[in-house]
Amino acid sequence: MNDNELMKSMPIPRAVAKMAIPSIISSLVTVVYNMADTFFVGQTGDPLQVAAVSLTNPIFILFMAFANMFGMGGSAAASIAMGENNKTRMKQVSSFITYASLGVGILFAALLVLFMQPILNIFGANTETYDLAKGYVFHISYGAPFIIWSAAASFVVRSEGSSREAMIGSMIGTIVNIILDPFMISVLHMGAAGAAIATTLGNIMASVYYLWYFMKKSPNFSILPKYFSPENRLAFMICSCGFPTAIFSVLMSLSTIILNQILVAYGNAPVAAIGIVFKANMFITFLQMGLANGVQPLLGYNFGSGDTKRFRSVESYTKKCCLIVGVLATALYFIFRRPIIRMFINDEEVIRYGIKMLIAYMISGPFIGILFTNMNCMQSAGKALPATIISVLRQGVLLIPVLYLLNALFGLNGVIYGQALTDCITVLLSIVFWRKLSHNLYA
Repeated sequence: MNDNELMKSMPIPRAVAKMAIPSIISSLVTVVYNMADTFFVGQTGDPLQVAAVSLTNPIFILFMAFANMFGMGGSAAASIAMGENNKTRMKQVSSFITYASLGVGILFAALLVLFMQPILNIFGANTETYDLAKGYVFHISYGAPFIIWSAAASFVVRSEGSSREAMIGSMIGTIVNIILDPFMISVLHMGAAGAAIATTLGNIMASVYYLWYFMKKSPNFSILPKYFSPENRLAFMICSCGFPTAIFSVLMSLSTIILNQILVAYGNAPVAAIGIVFKANMFITFLQMGLANGVQPLLGYNFGSGDTKRFRSVESYTKKCCLIVGVLATALYFIFRRPIIRMFINDEEVIRYGIKMLIAYMISGPFIGILFTNMNCMQSAGKALPATIISVLRQGVLLIPVLYLLNALFGLNGVIYGQALTDCITVLLSIVFWRKLSHNLYA
């Protein structure tokens, strides 16, 4: 079997499965990685520790904003250079994302250490959670260069066709983090600070792996300083390609900060609960996101080749799969909602809030995959702007005013439905946009 057979003639169910399953696995690895700190900190039984980790989530999201900007932009630039057989340019790309990631990471570390108190106050830390959050932020701050570079490097490695090596790098960070979390948190009794140390060490180990890959294994890339070029055109190309993804992450970080600020007025237990629910609900969301993202090359190929019938069949089959997966995952979560929250922490007040919040977040669970599939269809058809608009609305532009409005009208009971309401609106918008855009395509 060759790639052409997969893209244009393999039966749709087999082709979708072949493309989607690796993407789903990668998404679930991301979910496990993101759950680890909250899960193991929750085993201390201290809701203040969980709240402290929840309050500092925006910092990690901001790290990922720059990692995704450099990584996705670098991947696009490297792919173009590879197509042109410009090996010097490829080395310049990998060198640029390395030193740009490290430079931004060092800047983040300095800002977090020098301005920790005002930053944590903005994030919603209070007298009960401040010291715990401070410990977490300090140990995550010096890990910033490694966190940003290891994530960015995985994109660039993948652009060379080395998906296995990129997956190994990601797995190293995840596995080290999961192994060290219980040791740092429970054995050494370091709590939230121990979780941060485990995360930092995991990313350092992943960075060591990518260092070895670039220095010893890659036939095309290099991170030698002589290839680093501050040339404006290269920097602009990389940053502009990855800028939309960075904006999404920045908006997600901002909306998380605002949500925490609103919730902390109701106590630390709701803050701890929302941190747990946010991580737990990622399973439902990322399962469908991985499925939808996995078939994008299939959609893009068939749109480019003019095979609109196959394009439409892939779209339809993927949406059916997303609905089935979404309904089953949501039903499973609804049935086991209490054990799921209790798995993270055994505190009745946090569990009570967590169950209400999880039910609220699950409202969009059955059909959120339709949103991701429609956005990927738009991007595959060369209509990236509507997809970008929808994503920006979902991540912050619509979500933030919805949170304030619901809080003003219904208090805490309203706030917890903010994300679900925003998801429902953006799903409907994606259906309307895509129907209009696809009218000519299917005509």
